[in-house]
Amino acid sequence: MMTDSGEKERQRVWHRLDKAFKKAMGRFSVIDDGDKILVGLSGGKDSLLLLEMLAKRSKIIKPRFEVEAIHVRMANVKYETSTAYLERFCSNLGVRLHIVTTSFDETVPTHKPKCFLCSWYRRKEMFNLAQQLRCNKIALGHHNDDIIHTALMNTIFQGHFSTMPVVLKMKKMPLTIIRPLCYCEENDIRAYAELSDYEKQVKLCPYEHDSHRTSIRLLYDQLEKMAPEVRYSIWNALETEGKLVEE
Repeated sequence: MMTDSGEKERQRVWHRLDKAFKKAMGRFSVIDDGDKILVGLSGGKDSLLLLEMLAKRSKIIKPRFEVEAIHVRMANVKYETSTAYLERFCSNLGVRLHIVTTSFDETVPTHKPKCFLCSWYRRKEMFNLAQQLRCNKIALGHHNDDIIHTALMNTIFQGHFSTMPVVLKMKKMPLTIIRPLCYCEENDIRAYAELSDYEKQVKLCPYEHDSHRTSIRLLYDQLEKMAPEVRYSIWNALETEGKLVEE
Protein backbone atom coordinates (compact mmCIF):
# COMPACT_ATOMS: atom_id res chain seq x y z
CA MET A 1 0.00 0.00 0.00
CA MET A 2 1.40 3.41 -1.01
CA THR A 3 2.16 5.90 1.76
CA ASP A 4 0.81 9.45 1.72
CA SER A 5 4.27 10.78 0.85
CA GLY A 6 4.55 8.27 -2.01
CA GLU A 7 1.17 9.32 -3.40
CA LYS A 8 2.12 13.01 -3.16
CA GLU A 9 5.34 12.32 -5.07
CA ARG A 10 3.40 10.37 -7.71
CA GLN A 11 1.05 13.34 -8.14
CA ARG A 12 4.02 15.73 -8.42
CA VAL A 13 5.60 13.63 -11.16
CA TRP A 14 2.25 13.27 -12.92
CA HIS A 15 1.84 17.05 -12.86
CA ARG A 16 5.23 17.49 -14.62
CA LEU A 17 4.37 14.86 -17.22
CA ASP A 18 0.88 16.28 -17.80
CA LYS A 19 2.34 19.77 -18.23
CA ALA A 20 4.80 18.42 -20.83
CA PHE A 21 1.95 16.55 -22.55
CA LYS A 22 -0.16 19.73 -22.76
CA LYS A 23 2.85 21.60 -24.14
CA ALA A 24 3.09 19.07 -26.99
CA MET A 25 -0.65 19.49 -27.66
CA GLY A 26 -0.26 23.26 -27.85
CA ARG A 27 3.04 23.47 -29.73
CA PHE A 28 2.57 20.67 -32.27
CA SER A 29 -1.22 20.13 -32.32
CA VAL A 30 -0.67 16.38 -31.88
CA ILE A 31 -4.38 15.91 -31.11
CA ASP A 32 -7.30 17.48 -32.96
CA ASP A 33 -11.03 17.34 -32.42
CA GLY A 34 -12.49 14.23 -34.07
CA ASP A 35 -9.26 12.20 -34.09
CA LYS A 36 -9.30 8.44 -33.79
CA ILE A 37 -5.91 7.40 -32.42
CA LEU A 38 -4.30 3.96 -32.38
CA VAL A 39 -1.64 3.66 -29.67
CA GLY A 40 1.33 1.34 -30.18
CA LEU A 41 1.42 -0.48 -26.83
CA SER A 42 4.69 -2.39 -26.44
CA GLY A 43 4.18 -2.88 -22.70
CA GLY A 44 7.20 -0.80 -21.72
CA LYS A 45 6.89 2.14 -19.35
CA ASP A 46 6.75 4.73 -22.14
CA SER A 47 3.85 3.21 -24.07
CA LEU A 48 1.93 2.45 -20.85
CA LEU A 49 2.22 6.09 -19.79
CA LEU A 50 1.25 7.29 -23.27
CA LEU A 51 -1.91 5.19 -23.22
CA GLU A 52 -2.80 6.35 -19.70
CA MET A 53 -2.36 10.00 -20.64
CA LEU A 54 -4.34 9.73 -23.87
CA ALA A 55 -7.12 7.69 -22.26
CA LYS A 56 -7.53 10.23 -19.44
CA ARG A 57 -7.30 13.18 -21.85
CA SER A 58 -9.99 11.63 -24.11
CA LYS A 59 -12.50 11.93 -21.26
CA ILE A 60 -12.12 15.72 -21.23
CA ILE A 61 -14.63 17.65 -23.36
CA LYS A 62 -12.14 19.32 -25.75
CA PRO A 63 -10.63 18.09 -27.95
CA ARG A 64 -12.98 15.15 -28.39
CA PHE A 65 -11.17 12.06 -29.70
CA GLU A 66 -11.15 8.24 -29.50
CA VAL A 67 -8.35 5.90 -28.43
CA GLU A 68 -7.66 2.23 -29.18
CA ALA A 69 -4.45 0.25 -28.63
CA ILE A 70 -2.46 -2.41 -30.47
CA HIS A 71 0.11 -4.79 -29.01
CA VAL A 72 2.19 -6.58 -31.65
CA ARG A 73 3.98 -9.80 -30.74
CA MET A 74 6.93 -11.00 -32.82
CA ALA A 75 6.81 -14.80 -33.07
CA ASN A 76 10.54 -15.13 -33.79
CA VAL A 77 11.95 -12.42 -31.48
CA LYS A 78 11.59 -13.49 -27.87
CA TYR A 79 10.54 -10.49 -25.87
CA GLU A 80 7.11 -10.13 -24.39
CA THR A 81 4.78 -8.49 -21.92
CA SER A 82 2.08 -10.25 -19.93
CA THR A 83 -1.01 -10.21 -22.15
CA ALA A 84 -3.24 -10.47 -19.07
CA TYR A 85 -1.62 -7.37 -17.56
CA LEU A 86 -2.06 -5.34 -20.77
CA GLU A 87 -5.69 -6.41 -21.01
CA ARG A 88 -6.32 -5.33 -17.39
CA PHE A 89 -4.45 -2.07 -17.92
CA CYS A 90 -6.50 -1.21 -21.01
CA SER A 91 -9.76 -2.34 -19.45
CA ASN A 92 -9.20 -0.10 -16.42
CA LEU A 93 -8.73 2.83 -18.79
CA GLY A 94 -11.73 1.92 -20.93
CA VAL A 95 -9.56 1.31 -24.01
CA ARG A 96 -10.06 -1.49 -26.53
CA LEU A 97 -6.89 -3.59 -27.01
CA HIS A 98 -5.98 -5.47 -30.19
CA ILE A 99 -3.29 -8.17 -29.89
CA VAL A 100 -1.59 -9.19 -33.15
CA THR A 101 1.21 -11.69 -33.80
CA THR A 102 3.57 -11.39 -36.77
CA SER A 103 7.07 -12.50 -37.81
CA PHE A 104 9.69 -12.15 -40.53
CA ASP A 105 11.52 -14.86 -42.47
CA GLU A 106 15.01 -15.15 -41.01
CA THR A 107 16.14 -17.49 -43.81
CA VAL A 108 15.90 -14.78 -46.49
CA PRO A 109 19.34 -13.14 -47.02
CA THR A 110 19.32 -9.43 -46.16
CA HIS A 111 21.76 -6.79 -44.99
CA LYS A 112 19.06 -5.35 -42.72
CA PRO A 113 19.64 -5.98 -38.98
CA LYS A 114 17.02 -7.84 -36.94
CA CYS A 115 16.10 -4.65 -35.05
CA PHE A 116 15.15 -2.97 -38.34
CA LEU A 117 13.12 -5.97 -39.55
CA CYS A 118 11.33 -6.34 -36.22
CA SER A 119 10.42 -2.64 -36.17
CA TRP A 120 9.33 -2.66 -39.83
CA TYR A 121 7.00 -5.64 -39.44
CA ARG A 122 5.48 -4.28 -36.24
CA ARG A 123 4.85 -0.92 -37.91
CA LYS A 124 3.26 -2.71 -40.86
CA GLU A 125 0.73 -4.36 -38.52
CA MET A 126 0.00 -1.00 -36.89
CA PHE A 127 -0.57 0.69 -40.25
CA ASN A 128 -2.86 -2.10 -41.43
CA LEU A 129 -4.99 -2.13 -38.27
CA ALA A 130 -5.17 1.67 -38.11
CA GLN A 131 -6.65 1.76 -41.60
CA GLN A 132 -9.06 -1.10 -40.82
CA LEU A 133 -10.30 0.79 -37.74
CA ARG A 134 -10.42 4.09 -39.67
CA CYS A 135 -7.94 5.73 -37.34
CA ASN A 136 -6.29 8.85 -38.68
CA LYS A 137 -3.37 8.88 -36.24
CA ILE A 138 -0.92 6.41 -34.70
CA ALA A 139 0.62 7.45 -31.37
CA LEU A 140 4.05 6.16 -30.37
CA GLY A 141 5.68 6.42 -26.95
CA HIS A 142 8.99 8.05 -27.87
CA HIS A 143 9.96 10.66 -25.29
CA ASN A 144 12.28 13.68 -25.20
CA ASP A 145 15.41 11.61 -24.56
CA ASP A 146 14.58 9.25 -27.46
CA ILE A 147 14.22 12.14 -29.90
CA ILE A 148 17.48 13.77 -28.79
CA HIS A 149 19.40 10.48 -28.79
CA THR A 150 18.18 9.78 -32.33
CA ALA A 151 19.43 13.19 -33.48
CA LEU A 152 22.87 12.40 -32.06
CA MET A 153 22.86 8.92 -33.58
CA ASN A 154 21.87 10.17 -37.03
CA THR A 155 24.48 12.92 -36.93
CA ILE A 156 27.32 10.62 -35.84
CA PHE A 157 26.52 7.44 -37.78
CA GLN A 158 24.47 8.68 -40.75
CA GLY A 159 26.02 12.09 -41.41
CA HIS A 160 22.79 14.10 -41.31
CA PHE A 161 21.05 16.14 -38.61
CA SER A 162 17.57 14.66 -38.23
CA THR A 163 15.42 12.78 -35.77
CA MET A 164 12.02 11.13 -35.23
CA PRO A 165 9.49 13.92 -35.96
CA VAL A 166 6.87 14.75 -33.35
CA VAL A 167 4.36 14.88 -36.21
CA LEU A 168 4.88 12.85 -39.39
CA LYS A 169 2.22 12.83 -42.11
CA MET A 170 2.48 9.64 -44.16
CA LYS A 171 2.64 10.18 -47.92
CA LYS A 172 1.23 6.83 -49.08
CA MET A 173 -1.66 6.46 -46.63
CA PRO A 174 -4.07 8.78 -44.76
CA LEU A 175 -2.24 8.45 -41.45
CA THR A 176 -0.23 10.75 -39.22
CA ILE A 177 2.31 9.46 -36.69
CA ILE A 178 2.40 11.48 -33.48
CA ARG A 179 4.72 11.41 -30.47
CA PRO A 180 2.79 13.18 -27.66
CA LEU A 181 5.50 12.43 -25.05
CA CYS A 182 8.03 14.56 -26.96
CA TYR A 183 8.55 16.96 -24.03
CA CYS A 184 8.43 14.25 -21.32
CA GLU A 185 11.82 13.31 -19.85
CA GLU A 186 12.68 9.66 -19.33
CA ASN A 187 13.59 10.11 -15.65
CA ASP A 188 10.09 11.40 -14.92
CA ILE A 189 8.49 8.55 -16.88
CA ARG A 190 10.60 5.99 -15.02
CA ALA A 191 9.72 7.53 -11.65
CA TYR A 192 5.99 7.59 -12.43
CA ALA A 193 6.07 3.99 -13.68
CA GLU A 194 7.71 2.84 -10.44
CA LEU A 195 5.38 4.87 -8.23
CA SER A 196 2.35 3.54 -10.15
CA ASP A 197 3.58 -0.07 -10.04
CA TYR A 198 3.59 -0.54 -13.80
CA GLU A 199 4.32 -4.21 -14.43
CA LYS A 200 7.66 -4.76 -16.19
CA GLN A 201 8.03 -6.76 -19.39
CA VAL A 202 8.41 -10.51 -18.89
CA LYS A 203 11.29 -10.80 -21.37
CA LEU A 204 13.34 -7.94 -22.77
CA CYS A 205 14.45 -7.87 -26.39
CA PRO A 206 17.64 -9.98 -26.77
CA TYR A 207 19.08 -7.36 -29.16
CA GLU A 208 18.25 -4.37 -26.94
CA HIS A 209 21.86 -3.72 -25.90
CA ASP A 210 23.49 -4.58 -29.24
CA SER A 211 22.64 -1.34 -31.03
CA HIS A 212 24.29 2.07 -31.35
CA ARG A 213 21.51 3.52 -29.21
CA THR A 214 23.06 2.10 -26.03
CA SER A 215 26.38 3.77 -26.85
CA ILE A 216 24.60 7.05 -27.60
CA ARG A 217 22.91 6.97 -24.18
CA LEU A 218 26.33 6.71 -22.52
CA LEU A 219 27.68 9.52 -24.71
CA TYR A 220 24.68 11.71 -23.88
CA ASP A 221 25.24 11.17 -20.15
CA GLN A 222 28.78 12.46 -20.60
CA LEU A 223 27.55 15.45 -22.59
CA GLU A 224 25.10 16.36 -19.82
CA LYS A 225 27.91 16.34 -17.28
CA MET A 226 29.96 18.63 -19.52
CA ALA A 227 27.05 20.89 -20.54
CA PRO A 228 23.93 20.58 -18.33
CA GLU A 229 21.85 22.54 -20.87
CA VAL A 230 22.64 20.18 -23.75
CA ARG A 231 19.09 18.78 -23.81
CA TYR A 232 17.61 22.21 -24.52
CA SER A 233 20.37 23.17 -26.96
CA ILE A 234 19.86 20.11 -29.15
CA TRP A 235 16.06 20.45 -28.99
CA ASN A 236 16.27 24.12 -29.96
CA ALA A 237 18.51 23.23 -32.91
CA LEU A 238 16.02 20.56 -34.06
CA GLU A 239 13.12 22.99 -33.81
CA THR A 240 15.03 25.82 -35.51
CA GLU A 241 15.97 23.53 -38.40
CA GLY A 242 12.37 22.33 -38.76
CA LYS A 243 13.18 18.70 -37.95
CA LEU A 244 10.28 18.06 -35.58
CA VAL A 245 7.39 18.25 -38.05
CA GLU A 246 7.35 16.49 -41.41
CA GLU A 247 4.49 17.29 -43.74
